[in-house]
Amino acid sequence: MALIVQKYGGTSVGSAERIKNVARRVAKWKAQGHGLVVVVSAMSGETNRLIALAKEIQPDPDPRELDVIAATGEQVTIGLLSMALKEIGIDAVSYTGWQMPMITDSAHTKARIQSISDEKMRADLDAGRVVVVAGFQGIDETGSITTLGRGGSDTSAVAIAAALKADECQIYTDVDGVYTTDPRVVQEARRLKTITFEEMIEMASLGSKVLQIRSVEFAGKYKVRLRVLSSFEDEGEGTLITFEEDETMEKAVVAGIAFDRNEARINVKGVPDKPGIAYQILGPVSDANIEVDMIIQNVGDNGTTDFSFTVPRGEYQKALAILRDVQSHLGAADVNGDDKIAKVSIVGVGMRSHCGIASTMFRTLAEEGINIQLISTSEIKVSVLIDEKYLELAVRVLHKAFGLDQA
Repeated sequence: MALIVQKYGGTSVGSAERIKNVARRVAKWKAQGHGLVVVVSAMSGETNRLIALAKEIQPDPDPRELDVIAATGEQVTIGLLSMALKEIGIDAVSYTGWQMPMITDSAHTKARIQSISDEKMRADLDAGRVVVVAGFQGIDETGSITTLGRGGSDTSAVAIAAALKADECQIYTDVDGVYTTDPRVVQEARRLKTITFEEMIEMASLGSKVLQIRSVEFAGKYKVRLRVLSSFEDEGEGTLITFEEDETMEKAVVAGIAFDRNEARINVKGVPDKPGIAYQILGPVSDANIEVDMIIQNVGDNGTTDFSFTVPRGEYQKALAILRDVQSHLGAADVNGDDKIAKVSIVGVGMRSHCGIASTMFRTLAEEGINIQLISTSEIKVSVLIDEKYLELAVRVLHKAFGLDQA
């Protein structure tokens, strides 16, 4: 029988009744003889509640103490799920991230996993127990509790699956798989039976919320077989994230369309067109730990050039203030921006062997009168920045233009 790691998100364990449903689902897998490790998130809304509580005490919470507070959400869930399993006759034991232990670095609120001890888990599995582990959390080398950042339970599950060399890591969520795009925006969106790790990484990084990008990268690095399933449906095979492309996948030039509303654009106008200007602009932004996404520098004119880039919308005002502080040092004529923009991306491994994909995208948007502000490309994706008010229209017309509504 197989060794399976299952992960259930906050919605799946959002109430006592849903936790009981998860226990019944786990019991079915256990009855088939499988070894099971179950990783859970905090109950839906709980992490937000805890963070809000911390901010009532300290508007800018101390990161170490915030981790202490935020980690308690998962601790409640593992205890409740273990109790629910025992109530139906399944021997179970719960562990927090630091009881295993899962060792991380010391980057509080966004720690990265360094190692996992599998000794306790293997002993419990050998004894026939279901192991229930708190996702999202670990402990650093000084003994401080750490958390992995939002969505970190996915990463916890994949990392545990890698450490245990599990046969499959199943991510249970409130959707029944990975879709060609968000079904709430495009009713004709289809569930994909398979998708490659490359495509899933791009989809996750470009705005698809089904899986956290770090978890997909981890799975790809350690060759963890990953499947996305619905925690609200008993049947269905979900979406398998695969390592290899088969012939049918090659025929699907575009696998899906991702989008992200969490974008803001900053323009630095009239800076000297000289070597090092990009570093002078982006250096202070990077020093403030603000991530930069799409970048464009125009061809110089009369010794000056314009430089534009995007940042997360929540960091927009901070980035704008930083650059206005150094505007005179840069010799820039103006620093301005726009936080009412969005990114739309087409993704597919088949794009490597097909030409004309970008032109089809650009023509489709032009026919709808949608102006493209920035363009970014890789081997398997094309991303464009557009006015946010056109986002849903752009996704719908592109979905149809690339035949994603067809099986």
